[in-house]
Amino acid sequence: MAVLAILAKKVWCSRRLLVLLIAPLLLLPVVFALPPKEGRCLFVILLMAVYWCTEALPLSVTALLPIILFPFLGILKSKDVCPQYFVDTNFLFLSGLIMASAIEEWNLHRRIALKILTFVGVRPVWLIFGMMVSTAFLSMWLSNTASTAMMLPIASAILKNLFGEEEENTVAVGTKGMNPVPMEMQFLARREDAFPQSDVVNFGSWFIFALPLMVLFLLIAWLWISFLYGGLFTRGWKKDTEVNATGEERARAVIQEEYKSLGHMVFAERAVFVLFCMFAILLFFRDPKFIPGWSNLFKPGFTSDAVTGVSIVTILFFFPSKRPSLKWWCDFKAPNTETKPLLTWKRAEETIPWSIILLLGGGFAMAKACEQSGLSLWISDQLHPLENVSPALAVFIITCVVIFFTEFASNTATIIIFLPVMSELAIRLKVHPLYLMIPATVGCSYAFMLPVSTPPNSIAFATGHLLVKDMVRTGLLMNLMGIMILNMAINTWAQPIFQLGSFPDWAQDHLTNVTGKPPSLVANDTLLAL
Repeated sequence: MAVLAILAKKVWCSRRLLVLLIAPLLLLPVVFALPPKEGRCLFVILLMAVYWCTEALPLSVTALLPIILFPFLGILKSKDVCPQYFVDTNFLFLSGLIMASAIEEWNLHRRIALKILTFVGVRPVWLIFGMMVSTAFLSMWLSNTASTAMMLPIASAILKNLFGEEEENTVAVGTKGMNPVPMEMQFLARREDAFPQSDVVNFGSWFIFALPLMVLFLLIAWLWISFLYGGLFTRGWKKDTEVNATGEERARAVIQEEYKSLGHMVFAERAVFVLFCMFAILLFFRDPKFIPGWSNLFKPGFTSDAVTGVSIVTILFFFPSKRPSLKWWCDFKAPNTETKPLLTWKRAEETIPWSIILLLGGGFAMAKACEQSGLSLWISDQLHPLENVSPALAVFIITCVVIFFTEFASNTATIIIFLPVMSELAIRLKVHPLYLMIPATVGCSYAFMLPVSTPPNSIAFATGHLLVKDMVRTGLLMNLMGIMILNMAINTWAQPIFQLGSFPDWAQDHLTNVTGKPPSLVANDTLLAL
């Protein structure tokens, strides 16, 4: 038994290398089970999926495999693969990361969070509400991981004063040195690269769709978590005992002390806040659909969200962090030191997770290969039994599958794997592609049950205050609520926002391009196959 135990430990220590070597051999039959080009493409995609889920290679290194494998296997030329790693969408994403770096550099995010907590108070129910609202607002602009890491020390300090909880396990948690995970939902859903003619998804339309969804889900999640842990419906709304009241006073003092330690807003904070507001407003009103946007002032197709984002964040690198003074120019005795900008490139290099750009590029390369090799069409052919299912039921099934899958795989890997399939399935069902792609995109962020589901879950679990059963009990109902609310959203207010009620012309053009046949002939072929 001792020998077996030692052998098992050695296997576990070598698990990544074993997966790296064994996975290609186990997946090799896929190459011969499908038509040649489709089989080779599926082999690469499944191999990358295994490597992503097991982390046999770093995620960003796995994302580089298309540059090697697609040309060698005759799926895509190198000149067609490499440009996928820096498409328009990636520059929008990069500008968001740069803006987040500036916000963190001047502690603007911490000031906003503490101000919200000061406003809502420290009674358990309202404290939960304040923490959720603060974190939700921050995660709209920062990564989920960075938002969690920033808020957790605040929560731990409050808990210690409110309930006498120990916080030695939370010392190592902070925002410095974190490797943030991107907001996959927001950025991957802004442009569906398989349909370049589609212009219904942009910052404005996505914001209008996602904000009510976030508010509704946040409200229901607050009620559920408050019921489990905040004494809602059991403690009531009456004044607590003298002991609890004392603890609440100490917690209130902690929040106020933390806020006071930030001091008054300096010029740099105000400048970053103004640029942040300009960043959000200009993105929202570039082409909001319900009114003419400012992009109408320019030639159609020449401006995009990426142009807007990069234009604003460029200002961060030259705008002074101290108020310009005419007196300095006139005072020849004043020290002649260069004024530091709001954000230096060195700081941006240190805080921006550049590997995420490669991850997104790998996803775009996979989508391009699926289309060019014919794999997407082959997959949609295999899904023809779903043509007898109503689109609403198909959305429900897809949401359930994606949410289950993302409990065990990263959000980015999940959406990269599922999104090309969803687009082709939508074509097969003759429904608007976004009708299936948006629920899949949003659903990949609904990973609440397990510590390994997402880095924010792992950070919270690492404090030692949570058990796995606590996360499962809380997260299971939140997953179910997410499925219901998401399906309601896509079938109600999302319909006019994204024009989901009809099969768009650009989807019909895509169908003709990948099949070489007009939609009517494709429909006839499908009926014959059935």
